Amino acid sequence: MLSNTFEELYNRFRVHFYMQVFSKENSGDDTLTSVEAFSLECIKSLGEPTVAEFAKMMGISAPNAAYKVNALIQKGYIEKVQSETDHREYFLRATDKLKDYYKNSYEFLQQIVERCEERFSKEDIDRLDQMIATITDEMIPELDPKHFKKRDRR
Repeated sequence: MLSNTFEELYNRFRVHFYMQVFSKENSGDDTLTSVEAFSLECIKSLGEPTVAEFAKMMGISAPNAAYKVNALIQKGYIEKVQSETDHREYFLRATDKLKDYYKNSYEFLQQIVERCEERFSKEDIDRLDQMIATITDEMIPELDPKHFKKRDRR
């Protein structure tokens, strides 16, 4: 049944993410808490959000979001970059440290893609790609990062 298949796929991706979060070495001041890791996931999915956009997506207050953002900045995972058009506004940008943090996750995804390409025909891969794009773009509109961003950016 499709719902069971989706649930199993979702659970495997989620477990992989949790394994990555909790397996990072606890060797210093830059260790991420689980809440910080989840915050980074949201910031990353938004692209380069403002603190207000991050707060909106997370459903938390601006001061709470600012607190989380400052902790992530201090640990070196994100940085604030001033807007070129509105100098009062800052965007949150991933640092190389964050990109390194996600390297294993991207390698895992690439392994899955390669396994699919080995197992399925090019036509099946193209169809799967179209179906996933449709699911992402049309069937989960409430999680589209555009809904959490201001319309008049940059």
